[in-house]
Order: sequence, then C-alpha cells, then structure tokens
Amino acid sequence: MSGSDEDQLLRAANTIRRSVTGMARRFRSLRADHGVSAAKLSLLGRLHRAGRPLTATDAARLERLQPQSLTRLISDLEEGGFIRRRPDHVDRRQVLIELTAAGRDLLVRDAMQQNAWLAAAMMAKLTDAERALLGIAAQLLDRLSEEGVEPRPDRSLETADEAGPADEVPS
Repeated sequence: MSGSDEDQLLRAANTIRRSVTGMARRFRSLRADHGVSAAKLSLLGRLHRAGRPLTATDAARLERLQPQSLTRLISDLEEGGFIRRRPDHVDRRQVLIELTAAGRDLLVRDAMQQNAWLAAAMMAKLTDAERALLGIAAQLLDRLSEEGVEPRPDRSLETADEAGPADEVPS
C-alpha cells in the first residue's frame, strides 16, 4: 500500500471512529433511566444474541473483559435479577450465565427508545439510497468488530502533530 493510500485509509478510519463515538454518545443520552451501565447492558446483549447460556470464560472473551471485571458485572446483574448462574451439567467445573426474563425486558426497553430515535433520524435526514448504504455500513462495522480483527503491530498510532489538519485530529 502506498503512503497516500495509507494516509487516505487513516483519514477514513479517523472519520469512522469519530462518527461511531458520536453515535455512542447520542445513544447514551437516550438510554432509559434504569441505572444499568453500558458494560452491563453489553453483557446482557451478548447473552441475548448468543441465544444460550455462556460460561464466564466465553463471556469475558467475547466482551473483551478481564475476568475480574466480568465477575463484578455478573454479580451486579445477578443481584438485580437480570441474569442467573447455574452449573454446567456437562462440565461441573463450569458455571453458565443465562439471561432472565427481567434481563430480556430491560434490553428491549433500552433498545426501543434508541431504535425509535435512530429510525426517525434516518427517515428525516437520509434518502432511501443512503439508508440502504447505512445498512451495509452497519454490516461492515460488525465484521470489523468481530473477534480476530486486531490492529497491525507494525503501525504505531499517530500523534495529533502527525495527524494533519484540524479536522483529522482525534477527538
């Protein structure tokens, strides 16, 4: 890859990162006032998407969390009645974590408000073609966030001085 191609790719990456961060901020502002943190909601969502109980090891790996951090999340979520732990009948050394009906309900309530805002914003601000492109972009972002996609070890992070014009400086 030539230097200019890499520069263009880095500019695109910076724009995407800033956009995703901005969307995350917007979604946080729309979150229902239930007191459940984003990390806890993420774990509940992971359990929901898995469609089955997960071991703590699997959940920590998928959520990219240290086991100690996951232990606190699990404890808090279990105390709130959003998950339950049960022994694995196949491997008695393992404990399975599963979503409860209360956890599923919390996810649905949290997502509905955010989805409604996003759908209205997409309808008001985007054309049919842009909405279709955004759907494709979402699929691509999901692929990039999948396990196994890691930064290249040979590429150091740019500093603000190396980034170029102000619109390219990390925010």
